Amino acid sequence: MAAEIVNPRSDNGADDGAQNEFFDPAFALHRGGKMEIRATVPVRDRDDLSLAYTPGVAKVCSAIAERPELVHDYTWKSQVVAVVTDGSAVLGLGDIGPEASLPVMEGKAILFKQFGGVDAVPIALDCRGVDEIVETVARLAPSFGGINLEDISAPRCFEVERRLQERLDIPVFHDDQHGTAVVTLAALRNAARLTDRTLGELRAVISGAGAAGVAIARILVEAGIGDVAVCDRKGIVSPDREDLTEVKRELAGFTNKAGLSGTLESALDGADVFIGVSGGTVPEPAVAAMAKNALIFAMANPTPEIHPDVAHKYAAVVATGRSDYPNQINNVLAFPGIFAGALQVRASRITEGMKLAAAEALAAVVADELSAECVIPSPFDERVAPAVTAAVAAAARAEGVARC
Repeated sequence: MAAEIVNPRSDNGADDGAQNEFFDPAFALHRGGKMEIRATVPVRDRDDLSLAYTPGVAKVCSAIAERPELVHDYTWKSQVVAVVTDGSAVLGLGDIGPEASLPVMEGKAILFKQFGGVDAVPIALDCRGVDEIVETVARLAPSFGGINLEDISAPRCFEVERRLQERLDIPVFHDDQHGTAVVTLAALRNAARLTDRTLGELRAVISGAGAAGVAIARILVEAGIGDVAVCDRKGIVSPDREDLTEVKRELAGFTNKAGLSGTLESALDGADVFIGVSGGTVPEPAVAAMAKNALIFAMANPTPEIHPDVAHKYAAVVATGRSDYPNQINNVLAFPGIFAGALQVRASRITEGMKLAAAEALAAVVADELSAECVIPSPFDERVAPAVTAAVAAAARAEGVARC
């Protein structure tokens, strides 16, 4: 059905929504794409042309050849990020391929610009092998100040990110992992504060051991969570299971200090926090068995693992991934500012400390305004990007990865 909604144009080039029974405003907005590239300097006459292109450009090229670090000053490199995907895990649509992923990558690029002032270029790769992706991105890297990996399926995404981080001297950041983790931690800090608890007093259960679930578990442990157990389709990820991938074996090594085994439902018995990044549905009796003043972050889109109406019966704070409910856990709160801060100081990578600093800064934006419906700022809160940018830049300098 979606392919039929093409919004044919009238003879004058306008979208004839009034007479097209299949009219959909999303198609109208996307026609022709959502972005363009514009010059930042004028080319009005021969003199302008001689400076912007030959012969003037040759002087700049020669200077960069002699001193490669000048590329940051005399090109767009320090202001632009590549948004790279293979189309294998796009939103809730799954493996739809590189061409079909482009509307999402364009969307990501305009969010970089709108919320962080960072230029971004969508790049959809027609390859799936880890070696191919790594080699392709590495060869493209000289044109960019950072690489944002997007919608690459697990477990390949972990290996792609790790190998690119080792190979490149610019930030490489898989937003599905770390953007989600940063925003989740920020909201959880504030939710704990609102209910007069610290992170160290909380036992959390994560439903989903993919890219987001692993990254959330890691950042919660780094931040000092009391305990966290991660569940996949077969139950709690624990060292006694013989079916674990390499990533899940590593995950089992730093989570679940209580040594729990069994199902998601059994893990939720007495738990303080539920974090959902998997889809599926959690039975209401399992929700009811959570501890008093539970914190429920059911973030699957479009259908949360626990419907907010059910969650509110038992939880002090409820968050989702949806924009039509309070406390939206939205990656756009994190990635624009994180990259803006990293690019500002020409960071060679994005460290765990920079991510923790981003989460703390994000939480602090609404620290004086906390309520059950406000533990995380709106993406449109103009305080967000400057706060995250400054915190990340400062953390990069403190950790020795800043180059200016």
